[in-house]
Amino acid sequence: MDVDFIFSPTAPEAAFRFGEKTEDPLAMYLSDIYTVTANLVGIPAISFPIGTMEEDGTPLPIGGQLMGKWFDEEGILNAAFAFERSNAGQNPDLDQSLV
Repeated sequence: MDVDFIFSPTAPEAAFRFGEKTEDPLAMYLSDIYTVTANLVGIPAISFPIGTMEEDGTPLPIGGQLMGKWFDEEGILNAAFAFERSNAGQNPDLDQSLV
């Protein structure tokens, strides 16, 4: 099967607060588990905000990741830009974080 992009979450959970996981290095390592694939295979990838999740009254960002074909950096940048443009105004917390 031939595909242009693969979309996946950037992390298995919403962003954690600064310093929250310093006592648990394994949990901190696992927060990067979905980004390792692109690095090992050597394909271009980009992570970008796709929404927020509220925790204790605070909106925390959620990231998505696009992985593309070898040497198609322009393609993933254009696709991520198109997603952000199509999602504009959908989430005020997210739009504010991009300012």
